[in-house]
Amino acid sequence: MNVYRAEYIWIDGTEPTKKLRSKTKIVPSGEEPPIWGFDGSSTQQATGDRSDCVLQPVFVCPDPIRRGDDKLVLCEVMLVSGDPHPTNTRRACAETAKRYADFDMWFGIEQEYTFFKGARPLGFPDSGGFPAPQGGYYCGVGADEVFGRDVVEAHLDACLRAGLKISGINAEVMPGQWEFQVGPLNPPEIGDQLWLARWLLYRVGEPFGVSATLYPKPVRGDWNGAGAHTNFSTKQMRADYDAIMPAIEALEAKHDLHIANYGFGIEERLTGLHETASYREFSYGVSHRGASVRIPWQVAKDRKGYLEDRRPNANMDPYVVTRLITDTVCGAASGAKGKSREMAAAAAGD
Repeated sequence: MNVYRAEYIWIDGTEPTKKLRSKTKIVPSGEEPPIWGFDGSSTQQATGDRSDCVLQPVFVCPDPIRRGDDKLVLCEVMLVSGDPHPTNTRRACAETAKRYADFDMWFGIEQEYTFFKGARPLGFPDSGGFPAPQGGYYCGVGADEVFGRDVVEAHLDACLRAGLKISGINAEVMPGQWEFQVGPLNPPEIGDQLWLARWLLYRVGEPFGVSATLYPKPVRGDWNGAGAHTNFSTKQMRADYDAIMPAIEALEAKHDLHIANYGFGIEERLTGLHETASYREFSYGVSHRGASVRIPWQVAKDRKGYLEDRRPNANMDPYVVTRLITDTVCGAASGAKGKSREMAAAAAGD
């Protein structure tokens, strides 16, 4: 009997930052990956007396590590009743995306991360202390400035073989710190692909003995933190600059809500230093990397395009972030349209 290996991947219930879990199922060739289950009492998603949780496949792609006919299977976590598990943030994201489908939201996420070898960031002296100050590491080249490129290239190859819409990589400001970009994609698929790219990052690092962390401030002091800058646009923004300012105003009005949901430890990273705005206040500007929201210079020049929300942490949940942005921006635009129609109707009645 011909079979293939399906690696079931899901997001657990660990707090304050969720982790990825996975296990392998052997599936007959020609069959789709079925619903499966796991012990939720071992993943902070159930108690021992009611430990069964359900894995519902939602995104399947080729397995770039095992290759052949093997697959990666990203799953939503469900209760045995068939309802979404309380830790399942994808379902709410999908429902919000469906509600505002007419806006055709596009997202591109810049995922920063930091490599560690043992207890120290890759590139930091094994004997203790610190390397040369940051500055030359960003998009650097050479063994004295770049650390972990072999892992980064292996991860990029894996993402491409899996068919993920990865759009670039670069070394970041701190030694051992890197970034990959995913998108543009609609929600919730942008979240699906980012979570799978994260899983591949961890998995590819195993044979190298290198781990990756998404913690927003992996080294204290005069070193950049790690974010997940989130670029987004509606079809209205891609056509007309006049749709951009209302989107910024909507984000400002819900700044506190977004900050509270943009990843644990955000106050450690958003200090107003190291290319960040303070988490305590909202700001925006053209080509301004020290603002909460940046308007790219090309967008200001072309009078149409997208925005970059620079607030999300590297450890953010992309389902939560894209849901919030979609709901905030599209909800405000829908409300403005409704108000305009009411005013027009009232004027016609007069």
